[in-house]
Amino acid sequence: MDWLGPQEWTAVALSLKVSFWAMLASLPIGVLTAYALARWRFPGRQMLNGLVHLPLILPPVVTGYLLLMTLSPRAPLGAALEAVGIIFAFRWTGAALAAAIMGFPLMVRAIRLSIEAVDPKLEEAAATLGASRLKVFATITLPLILPGVLTGAILAFAKAMGEFGATITFVSNIPGQTQTLPSAIYAFLQVPGGEASALRLVAVSIAVAMAALALSEWLSRRVARRVGA
Repeated sequence: MDWLGPQEWTAVALSLKVSFWAMLASLPIGVLTAYALARWRFPGRQMLNGLVHLPLILPPVVTGYLLLMTLSPRAPLGAALEAVGIIFAFRWTGAALAAAIMGFPLMVRAIRLSIEAVDPKLEEAAATLGASRLKVFATITLPLILPGVLTGAILAFAKAMGEFGATITFVSNIPGQTQTLPSAIYAFLQVPGGEASALRLVAVSIAVAMAALALSEWLSRRVARRVGA
């Protein structure tokens, strides 16, 4: 892929890094949240559901602004985290956080639908045989919902690859540090003669998105066949 320049390669590599960690860090929380929404009944359940889906409704710039106001070094929480060496604002870690938040609703939705499709009687039968709640989840629920977990993870990864509004608001557009694929495309379109570079990155974005969707379908079908067998 010599047709990509150094700055373009850097943007692609950073996007893959940000998307991978955004997906990986949010996956355990996504599974727990989806399970809580699908199986538990508790005060504030509808509020939790609303908060989970809020990034889909709010403009991405608003999400990025809220992150900046909460986690910037001048904010109380941001200053406390900086004191222990955790910095999000204007760092690639902040880009991963913003991407994770924007992809979280898609992940939770896919996993929740899988959990709701599992017959609760299977879990109840295992519990009556003396299995703990954790063991029931690990041996019964998780294998059955694995296609949904994989689908949710890959959808979140693909969403993270395309995230722009929240990311650029929270971590800016710093080449080599926070400039992801969408930010690089935007930057190239702002300079004369940058259209060719922007077009190459658009092609990469489309290829990655299509590959992620194809992988999601393939993995889901493969795991579903194994679970069915």
